Amino acid sequence: MMPRATLSIICTALLLSACASLPRAPPIASARATIPQIPLARISPDEGYRIFAGSRRGAAPLTILALSGGGADGSYGAGFLKGWSDSGLRPEFDIVTGSSVGALIAPFAFLGPGYDGHLEAIFTSGATENLMRIAGINAVVGSGVFKAGPMKDLISKYADDRIIDAVGARYRKGKMLIVATTNLDTQGTTLWNMGEIASSDSPGRYELFRNVLAASAAIPGIFPPALIAVESGGNMYSEMHVDGGVTSNILAVPEGVLTAHAGSLATKSRVFVIVNGKLSPDASYTSDLTLPIVARSFQTSVKANTRNAMIATYDFCKRNNWDFKATAIDAGKLTTSDPTNFDTDYMKELYAYGRAKGGSASGFQSNLEGLRGQGS
Repeated sequence: MMPRATLSIICTALLLSACASLPRAPPIASARATIPQIPLARISPDEGYRIFAGSRRGAAPLTILALSGGGADGSYGAGFLKGWSDSGLRPEFDIVTGSSVGALIAPFAFLGPGYDGHLEAIFTSGATENLMRIAGINAVVGSGVFKAGPMKDLISKYADDRIIDAVGARYRKGKMLIVATTNLDTQGTTLWNMGEIASSDSPGRYELFRNVLAASAAIPGIFPPALIAVESGGNMYSEMHVDGGVTSNILAVPEGVLTAHAGSLATKSRVFVIVNGKLSPDASYTSDLTLPIVARSFQTSVKANTRNAMIATYDFCKRNNWDFKATAIDAGKLTTSDPTNFDTDYMKELYAYGRAKGGSASGFQSNLEGLRGQGS
């Protein structure tokens, strides 16, 4: 076992070098692994009570916002938040969670209405059009069709050090930002306590924060996975993480809380869910080409995942006397069948549509049937 000080120095260097030379983590080691210098950076979904400690019986009710994945349709959620802010009815959130494109939205939603302009710029300025850059020969023999660089550049531009510091400051006031990724090695969801990362003293905190966001939005096969440095048993490894939507496209409450017995939690908490897409099936012609088939298959799988998560969340809220509100793109709204269609005109139109819904009295639904049938 190497001295703790030496290990600390090595860990920092490895974090900053993006895990390029680390061995992959064996599944057993991964289950026990922690993030160097930030031991509380993540938590298992089974330990939901530690994340949602404020939701225990006798504690003050919580206001929770959950942001789903949806690729380019994330412009709906960004617009909805702006319209909600404009209405003057948007509450202050105690916990914000995000998966996939919802993870990219989440830090700005967490920081409040004053950061709506950042989301508008991300989704309407054309900043996303450069994401789809073919990775050359790596598109065939590598881990993703498109390059990782443009996504990382986009995240670095908007989730800069000042934004991350602001997340840390808000975390120190008792608010929580949680992002979901999928650990391919363990086939499980990893929940990241982004406030813990942002508020730490680790020199690698900024890089890790942005790497987690990139991982959560890395559609498998489309974008390369993110390798994240971990420590287990005194050894350093790297884990492979991809899009959080693979296992948990909506994280309103962790699995350990979803299975809580009725009456074991404080009542009157509020859950708001923004689904960046439609809940109902959306028939569309699929081209007989590799990329459209992969994208459509992923979208179909995630939609089924999302419906199941919504049913579980709604049932949980009813059992525990929590208020449930959700919004999704209307069934009758024409949208793209390709989650990687980052066309600026399309995203501008969807942003405006979301903004109008966010500012309207009927923007949210309180039951799943109403949500599925919006606009149908």
